[in-house]
Amino acid sequence: MSTFDLVAVLVTLAAVFGWANYRFLRLPATIGLLVLSIMFSLALVALGKAGIANLGFLVSALETVDLDEALLNGMLGALLFAGALHIDIGDLRDNKWVISLLASAGVVTSTFLVGSGAWFLFGWSGLEVPFVLCLLFGALISPTDPIAVGAILRTAGVPKSLLVKITGESLFNDGVGVVIFLVVLEVAGLGDGHGEFSPPQVLNLLGVEVVGGLLFGGILGWIVYRMLKAVDAYQVEILLTLALVTGGYALAQALHVSGPLAMVVAGLLIGNRGRALAMSEGTVQRLDSFWELSDEFLNSVLFVMIGIEVLILDLGPGFLMAGVLAIPLVLLARFISVGLPVQFLKRIRTFSPHAVKILTWSGLRGGISVALALSLPQGEFRDLLVAVTYVVVTFSIVVQGLTVGIVARKLTG
Repeated sequence: MSTFDLVAVLVTLAAVFGWANYRFLRLPATIGLLVLSIMFSLALVALGKAGIANLGFLVSALETVDLDEALLNGMLGALLFAGALHIDIGDLRDNKWVISLLASAGVVTSTFLVGSGAWFLFGWSGLEVPFVLCLLFGALISPTDPIAVGAILRTAGVPKSLLVKITGESLFNDGVGVVIFLVVLEVAGLGDGHGEFSPPQVLNLLGVEVVGGLLFGGILGWIVYRMLKAVDAYQVEILLTLALVTGGYALAQALHVSGPLAMVVAGLLIGNRGRALAMSEGTVQRLDSFWELSDEFLNSVLFVMIGIEVLILDLGPGFLMAGVLAIPLVLLARFISVGLPVQFLKRIRTFSPHAVKILTWSGLRGGISVALALSLPQGEFRDLLVAVTYVVVTFSIVVQGLTVGIVARKLTG
């Protein structure tokens, strides 16, 4: 199966599942696509085990798909840019300390809490996983996913003040989470440095990736803003933003700075200053329509890809049980890592009632965690970590995603 054939299958499945969800299930689009994709995959597995269908060609085709490469180096930049375009930078400024702490200290705290808890949990289950690999699981599962959060919470009925915090945190903690994952990967001896990583090198990587990504995004966004201001042709202006996302993300990788953070900053700049001072009303409408459609399309294909990954995952009873046990662990770590910064900041500002509970339940995990897990090199415990990540992510998107609006309304009503 060629790359074009595979893309054609994914797009066709996304369209058919999207139609079926809209016609019958009426679930939020991303949740409906994931549920239908998993059901479709499980049905194929059942048919294969019954000898009715031969899944060999499909499994072989899926194994050629590098989901972590497709997401982390392909879709992610566009999805983050599209999400940041519609965020009011004034709202982010008003919540800068909350968002900063949640996206930095919160991710680090959650990484250590999940890693330590997973080490005890796996050991209790008879799975002797090294502590550093448990920490790696903590790093990849701790960031909340801006793709899942943005797609689901827009219609969940979460209060605006909390929605700004949740969305802002998810946009920025993604880039921070990827950097922490890379650091732990190096410490585990699974990265390019093969374990030869000193504390100064860790700090240097964090500084270059995070600070460099923020600065690079600001510079790139300013350059494109000036170019937008010099023309009044929506075709050219949309093409400039597309070049910013694709070329800018590729250049960020070449410079070894955080591409996700760069795209967030560039999107905020274009979506606020660019929208107000550099584009006509007609261009703004067309630009919004283009990126909203791109966002929906990429989200649809991504969640179908996640769903059909079931066909090639090792989801034996032992791994499934470990995944189920990891769900409350991840939620507890989220509760603590959110609660500590909120308690600290309550000295200088007020929060909505039950803010910690809502922030905990709305911290959805998604495609980024799956992609990071799939990027792990082959080894004794890779299949376990991938399976556990998949179970936690599926629970997060389906169960938390479907109930977050209900929980928010109940707690704030």
